[in-house]
Amino acid sequence: MKTFKVLSVLLAYPEPELFDQFEDLARTLEYEAILPDAHRRALQCFIDALAGLDPLDGQERYVALFDRNRSLSLHLYEHIHGESRDRGQAMVRLAEIYRLHGVAISAAELPDFLPLFLEFLSMLPLKAAVSLLGEAVHVVAALREKLEARGSAYAAVLGAIEALAAAPAERAAVDEILAVLKPEADSLEALDRQWEEEAVRFTAADGPDSAAGAASCAG
Repeated sequence: MKTFKVLSVLLAYPEPELFDQFEDLARTLEYEAILPDAHRRALQCFIDALAGLDPLDGQERYVALFDRNRSLSLHLYEHIHGESRDRGQAMVRLAEIYRLHGVAISAAELPDFLPLFLEFLSMLPLKAAVSLLGEAVHVVAALREKLEARGSAYAAVLGAIEALAAAPAERAAVDEILAVLKPEADSLEALDRQWEEEAVRFTAADGPDSAAGAASCAG
């Protein structure tokens, strides 16, 4: 389903070519119409506001939000396993799921990166995609709540992803995720540790290119 691909594009780093794709992205969401109307309207607001930004401003906002705040990491397993060894084992299993579906990721990509995960879901039948997303929906919901607390328009993107899961996130599971990476994880020392960990990559053949993402939407 291309809707998952659109969400991947909106959530990844906003490369300059993204700014030529807005009409196509919005048209895809309307054509497939698998998102509830409220979420499609919120994403349209997000896209419209992004269209009015200078690309460099969009990139700066993205980096300031996701790259400088570990508590907002877009790596799913970091919110589940933190710095434990279990995270690496979980990523190996996820990379194997990709491989079994004919998707090989590059050595520069971590399989639990949410935009990459969404791109993978776009290659699956809808029933399989929403079921697999349901296994991560508690992380998505926790991220959405953190972004809402910051007043970030990216919450609209996370809310749309959350709405596509086969079942809603359970409150207890979301609270557990919120307890793993608290705001103190955004310290410079914590960020240094994160960057050191991300130097480790998985050996894999080149796969689908990561899509570009979006910046901020007022309101």
